Amino acid sequence: MRDHPRPLRRPVTDAALLDPDAPDRHFTIGELAEAFGLTTRAIRFYESKGLISPPRKGRARSYSRRERARLKLITQGKNLGFSLEEIRDWLELYDADPNHVTQAKVLVAKVDTVIEDMARKRADIERALKDLREIRLIAINHLKAHAG
Repeated sequence: MRDHPRPLRRPVTDAALLDPDAPDRHFTIGELAEAFGLTTRAIRFYESKGLISPPRKGRARSYSRRERARLKLITQGKNLGFSLEEIRDWLELYDADPNHVTQAKVLVAKVDTVIEDMARKRADIERALKDLREIRLIAINHLKAHAG
């Protein structure tokens, strides 16, 4: 039996589920890291590359809805295979065009390029799998013919 109470764990807060649209809502780096499945180091890296620029309150960073939205776009872009340079260009368009028309056009073109590239890769993988299955079958038949 313990003679002191067990320390309570801090409840896990999913910043993505908190009201990100509240105009005064700010997030800590830990909340954003948890919400997007990133490390705080990754978020600081994106900051060092100029992709996000959270204001500071003293020594601490304070991430607003803007940084949260940009981080969401960064993670989506990375998941789709875009380079940080491509993501930076896209984010700059987001800031420059309030209607996001230019951004949408650029996105469509980039997505089309990625789709074409992935389709080529899939075709290459299908050919390689077909060749490997044929080689495997030849080897199995050879083993059966020489089993004794």
